[in-house]
Amino acid sequence: MKNNYRFFNNTTCEYFPCHQTKQEDDFNCLFCYCPLYLVDACGGKYTMRGNIKDCSACMIPHHPKGYDYILKKLKGVLDERKDKGDLS
Repeated sequence: MKNNYRFFNNTTCEYFPCHQTKQEDDFNCLFCYCPLYLVDACGGKYTMRGNIKDCSACMIPHHPKGYDYILKKLKGVLDERKDKGDLS
């Protein structure tokens, strides 16, 4: 598979799929836990339950193109923090 580092499908996982989907073959398990969880403006579909971010309606990390989206978003967050002087 070309670019196999961007996509991983774990059909043997006891929780697979962890979100309802009609396209199990395209379900990306690479980001089982979303790296954008702590990013307020993550762009995903989430709700707040008190102080807990509920991302159960979001499919961004599980989409075949989720890898590119997440890396671009993380780079933007890091660049923004550098511009503010939060990072050296």
